[in-house]
Amino acid sequence: MSVSPLVPGVYIVGAGPGDPDLLTLKGHRLLQQADVILYADSLVPESLLAVARPAAQKIPTGDKTLEVILALMVAEVAAGRAVVRLHSGDPSLYGAIHEQIQGLEAAGIPVEVVPGIGAYQVAAARLKVELTVPELVQTVILTRASGRTQVPEAEALASLATHRASLCLYLSAHHVDQAQIDLLQHYPADTPVAVCFRLGWPDERIWQVPLAEMAALTHQERLTRTTLYLISPALEATAGRSRLYHPTHAHLFRPHA
Repeated sequence: MSVSPLVPGVYIVGAGPGDPDLLTLKGHRLLQQADVILYADSLVPESLLAVARPAAQKIPTGDKTLEVILALMVAEVAAGRAVVRLHSGDPSLYGAIHEQIQGLEAAGIPVEVVPGIGAYQVAAARLKVELTVPELVQTVILTRASGRTQVPEAEALASLATHRASLCLYLSAHHVDQAQIDLLQHYPADTPVAVCFRLGWPDERIWQVPLAEMAALTHQERLTRTTLYLISPALEATAGRSRLYHPTHAHLFRPHA
């Protein structure tokens, strides 16, 4: 059965963490149908482009500014082409899509965003853990250390650490020493940390260390980018049961007899 061509426009697609098998079905379909694919070449593996049509134009954007990328997308859509803007992970999280969408909409270009699987989800899956263990932790925080991109003062890492939640720390390998200091203000030194490097790529690696050793491990392994830190008591949870499936818990679909 033939596939209908895409309506000209820009489709911002989350590529997931890098493993082609973790691309959503919709993302896969859009890549197959796109006329032009602009992709973040330093963050998106070439294997993800294998599903594209041979005739599709593939444009790496690692060396391009926002202005250049926007001009390319606007020109291609104006020429009647469907453009996929392929981002790593989920584009809504540190994807720099806000300014792209604003620029495209200002130019009258239709935009659709397709979510992708986030690195923190892959980390939890690889570790076989639930990040929200009953009576232990019920909150997940996705954040980053302050660097060239400043974090608002109200979201300072030391402040977020007061919750002792399952904290997923992105884009922070260059600032790991200060991040460890900030986290240790409220998390116990033996809080388990999963240090996850290039999740979903062939050279993926995961280490688990106490929080007090997070920075040392980062320096020892020379991790500078594509590293996610998962700090959570859930990593060593030995008990915890939800109410949902408990025999004493009644709800709409399982009322008490």
